[in-house]
Amino acid sequence: MSRPALIAMALSTFAAGAARAADEEIQVYMDEIGPVHRPGLDVHLNFVPEGRTGPDYPGQEASAGRFRITPEWSYALNPNLELGAYLPLAEITRNGELEIGGAKARIKWVAPRAEGQDSFWGLNFEIGKVRRALDQNPWNAELKGIVGTRKGPWTLAANLNVDWVVSGPQAGTPPDLQLALKAAYSLDKETAVGFETYNGIGTTRALGHLSRNDNQTFLVVDRGFGKWDLNFGVGYGYGAPEDRWVVKAVVGVPIGG
Repeated sequence: MSRPALIAMALSTFAAGAARAADEEIQVYMDEIGPVHRPGLDVHLNFVPEGRTGPDYPGQEASAGRFRITPEWSYALNPNLELGAYLPLAEITRNGELEIGGAKARIKWVAPRAEGQDSFWGLNFEIGKVRRALDQNPWNAELKGIVGTRKGPWTLAANLNVDWVVSGPQAGTPPDLQLALKAAYSLDKETAVGFETYNGIGTTRALGHLSRNDNQTFLVVDRGFGKWDLNFGVGYGYGAPEDRWVVKAVVGVPIGG
């Protein structure tokens, strides 16, 4: 068996023991940077057919039956640095009401690579404010470490996410840690299939017991349609899941010419 295939199996085995309730975006970050000095747009969609039906704190909205819609706008300053904004964070509640949940900003940097280099790495920082029904802490931030490689038909990537509260009743608590993994196999130039996992692993102060963490694994397909792109997946939650089933999509919309 090839080395990328062995790595993919190892990642899958590790992830099986270790995500959280469906966020506005469910995506493993890689080395993509949009065309320089041209706007970009990805639309994040996710739906929870089976999830949490009760609140974890007074005023929280249950996730079951929720459909989230988040446009992600981007603008690359150079081939290695990109600005972005999730604006607005919108949703259709289980009662059929359209709600605006907040907004987030991000900055992504990917390290320059030598010609022919397979591996990549980078960083992504996000900060944003959401309404109380989604999070009792209004301001939150995340630092994401990005690593990955492409070898033949295989693409492997991992994100280590460090999430912390900027303001709110839980400010000052240890940051949460999440490990997100992706393994994909290209069937042709336009289509790849594989899996993504989103794995809570505890906090910076103490790693949690894997079987008690919130975990999700998605079977995914990545497909190009001319200038459009689609990442589609169906995910199952296990361990101590917030959401049992999640359907998600990321649609790349050609707006920059």
